[in-house]
Amino acid sequence: MTTLRLLPWTTPEGNPCYLSTDNDESRLSLLADDVEEAQLRSGEQVLAGAKAVLADAKAGERAVRFALTRAAESLGDVLRIAASRGARIQMTDCRGE
Repeated sequence: MTTLRLLPWTTPEGNPCYLSTDNDESRLSLLADDVEEAQLRSGEQVLAGAKAVLADAKAGERAVRFALTRAAESLGDVLRIAASRGARIQMTDCRGE
């Protein structure tokens, strides 16, 4: 059964991209897995940096705004990954696997 996978990137216009495949080992599936892993690693680094900025009482507005901007970007990536993986888990449950 082919399902649509929400990919971890968007079109140039900001619209979601989907992959229709029943092969989790296809080139595009593996690329999407790699991008998701890179986004999660980046999110961990952004979180650590944001915590450091928040812990620094001398951090100025510019540093706080930068940290918050990067944190918001990373949160968007993580939420997209969660939605994609959650949909795939639900489809697996529906197929009885």
